[in-house]
Amino acid sequence: MAPYLDEARIDSEEAIAVLDSHQTLRGLATAGAQVREAISLSAEGGITRVAGGERPRSVLVASLGGSGVVCDILDLLAEPGSPVPVSVRRNVPLPGWVGPLDLVIAVSQSGRAAGPLALAAEAARRGASLLTVGSADSPLADVAAQARGVHIDIGRGRTTSRTALWSLLAPVLLAAGGLGLVDVGEQVLLETADRLDEVAEACRPSSESFVNPAKVLAIDLAEGVPVVLGDGPLNGVAAGRAASMLARTARIPAIHGELPDDAAQIVACLDGPFTTAYGASAAALAGGGSGGASGGADIFADPFLDGPVSPRLGLLMLRDAVPDPLTREAAESAAVADAVAEAAREAGARVSEVTALPGHPLTRLAGQLATTDFAATYLALGLGLDPAVSPHVTDLRNRTGR
Repeated sequence: MAPYLDEARIDSEEAIAVLDSHQTLRGLATAGAQVREAISLSAEGGITRVAGGERPRSVLVASLGGSGVVCDILDLLAEPGSPVPVSVRRNVPLPGWVGPLDLVIAVSQSGRAAGPLALAAEAARRGASLLTVGSADSPLADVAAQARGVHIDIGRGRTTSRTALWSLLAPVLLAAGGLGLVDVGEQVLLETADRLDEVAEACRPSSESFVNPAKVLAIDLAEGVPVVLGDGPLNGVAAGRAASMLARTARIPAIHGELPDDAAQIVACLDGPFTTAYGASAAALAGGGSGGASGGADIFADPFLDGPVSPRLGLLMLRDAVPDPLTREAAESAAVADAVAEAAREAGARVSEVTALPGHPLTRLAGQLATTDFAATYLALGLGLDPAVSPHVTDLRNRTGR
């Protein structure tokens, strides 16, 4: 049976204040301010020592958990034109080829994550250039200081890496932009901060559920088994982040994919038990109906007498802005996305779409990330859950000591 989302709860600022113990919504709303603060903190921390220096032979960036999307975004933006290889590492060991000619970037909100910390320490031992981003007065900051690297503080008041994304990401992009690895400078970051402010304003708690895009999306996602699908590399990164936020924040397991490569595995799910097409086919095989897609779930079914009704598959399509002029690649990508969405609707899946507004790739991506971050948080609140506190995660940490 699908979970029950209380719309009245997400429209009540008082109810939200009670549930949202770590002010997750407020943290997400500061994303634009995080970018602007990160620009200042990067300058104070000496980012020009990295960005203005000699270009490294290669760049390796290490982050994991809630900070892991930093790797994905840098990899995405660097891929089209970086003059040097940019690689991603989630955990130890540090690749054997890393040495004095290379740059290692280690990111950890707390400055204590074991993987990035160990990679930074090993990079320092080998004489590689080092840039670290995280809390001040942390083990990661100490490693950077001992190695004469650069450490960028993320500022105070950042409770979790999920709400501190832009404090972690902006310094990395400033350094990469200065080295010519990505087409991102201070102006692009300021435009991105403005886009994040726009999304925060549209998704504010006082905006009612029938006009708030994040609340509308949360209500849609609560009514099905979510599958998040991006229509290309940019929205593929956004889809991965959305699935992670749905699981970690809203406690709703979600799968994600990227078009066109993952179209077949997503469409294959339309034959499964979470669509009305499956119910109609099963009924036809059992001699209980014509087998048409219109013969889905019985609206008069009693879950206590007939058993619980399975939740429907819910497809969340993350779409990019349509370029002007329309390129052949964009047209082909849009055609595949349209075909998948049409097939999903015909199979009885619930389809939601979030389309990026025009702008620099980072700015477009920021809007997608912010909208789905807010949606996952409203989904948690609507289900009566604290977005930042999971008893089972706390129990796991107690059991493992991590």
